[in-house]
Amino acid sequence: MTAWWRNAAIYQVYVRSFADGNGDGVGDLIGVRDRLPYLADLGVDALWLTPFYSSPMADFGYDVADYRDVDPLFGSLADAKALIDAAHDHGLRIIVDIVPNHTSSAHPWFQEALRGEKRDRYIFRDEPNDWESIFGGSAWTQVEDGQWYLHLFDPSQPDLNWDDEEVRGEFLSILRFWLDLGVDGFRVDVAHGMVKPAGLPDIGRGNQATLVGREPVPFFDNDGVHEIHRAWRRVLDSYPGQRIGVAEAWAPTPERLARYVRPDELHQAFNFHYLFAPWDAAELRAVIDSSLATAGSVGAPTTWVLSNHDVKRHVTRYGSLARARAAALLTLALPGSAYVYNGEELGLPEVLDLPEELCQDPQRLRDPDSGRDGCRVPIPWTRDGGWSDPWLPIPAGWADLSVQAQHGVPGSTLELYRRALRLRRDLDGELTWHDSPEGTLVFARGAFVCAVNLTGTPVDFGLDGELLVASDVPGAADSTSWWKVK
Repeated sequence: MTAWWRNAAIYQVYVRSFADGNGDGVGDLIGVRDRLPYLADLGVDALWLTPFYSSPMADFGYDVADYRDVDPLFGSLADAKALIDAAHDHGLRIIVDIVPNHTSSAHPWFQEALRGEKRDRYIFRDEPNDWESIFGGSAWTQVEDGQWYLHLFDPSQPDLNWDDEEVRGEFLSILRFWLDLGVDGFRVDVAHGMVKPAGLPDIGRGNQATLVGREPVPFFDNDGVHEIHRAWRRVLDSYPGQRIGVAEAWAPTPERLARYVRPDELHQAFNFHYLFAPWDAAELRAVIDSSLATAGSVGAPTTWVLSNHDVKRHVTRYGSLARARAAALLTLALPGSAYVYNGEELGLPEVLDLPEELCQDPQRLRDPDSGRDGCRVPIPWTRDGGWSDPWLPIPAGWADLSVQAQHGVPGSTLELYRRALRLRRDLDGELTWHDSPEGTLVFARGAFVCAVNLTGTPVDFGLDGELLVASDVPGAADSTSWWKVK
């Protein structure tokens, strides 16, 4: 029997923007639990929850102060346990975020370090090097006694020192805590970042964040991270039920990325090469082929993702809802595991006109052109939004995109996703490309055929069989259709 995670559809819940269970305008764990019937009905197999741990929320929970407790903003540890159990009752698995590269500056360990105690848990030195923060500016901040600490992200997120055995042991304990509570796996934040090179060498140039994922940088993708992932895999394998690890890993080449999903490491890695591919048939086919070959070289499944909490929603990136719907059907037809970001099943666009005073993303505060607030606007459950004073305003124009407006409506984006997610469970076999007109893609998986028209004009694919689902009239401009051929 095929392992569940090799072809799962996994729904990303950005917790603060998904559903509000207590009416304070911020999504929470009770809200997620209340919407489990919706998610089960949608047809996904698992949920990935963004961080809900105790945190000052300087980076919306990716600055963790206590890895074994729930922040009161999102509920309680009892709420987390109730959600996990209820999800299992609905046939859904739960994957939680783990943030191992850094803690919050409010974490008790860092507070001890500021007092001059046990600084080996973090990376302190007498003089900074030239490393820059991904959020902009220097990656170093000076403390009162003159030393500097490293933070590859915000100053409130000091990097841990993974050469320290106490750090390694602590995270093995944290994994076991949540596995004992019943979670089915972990999405590993910055899985490529924990190990830093000896001596912390200078890079010798600026604008370093632009290099990430394109060429080697000394602070990411060091070989030592793989020893950590192997240790974590041994913990995962010691629990029943196929618990998994998913790497958020940036690497300069597909071959380097494949190292994270070797048989004794993590189970999946996010496919950023696909996420950032343009709406172009030749480039998409090249990325698909490369992704399948690279993951296949180590026996891992490929993952496919169009949007997440860190990038502009793909309706906006691709330039139209028609392209976004077509891209969704293309993505869900590919072999491997597919990720769906909350709200994409409604066809939500990026919100580009949020009031300046409401934008809170620390990345945007340093670089106004790279803010992530617009993809984190709460999703609309009803025509009037369904939230009481949401933490970011829901556009009035989203009324017709709400769950209430789309549920049960033939041709709606929500019903398109529901239909496709159910059908994909029966898809099997490797991908085989068929010849097709320029600017289009056609591939088969057994008797199933997916036809994608990425051009601005209609195309007659000449397919003979049963039409299973389509994003528009089959062959229309910027459309995808699924067929069962004779």
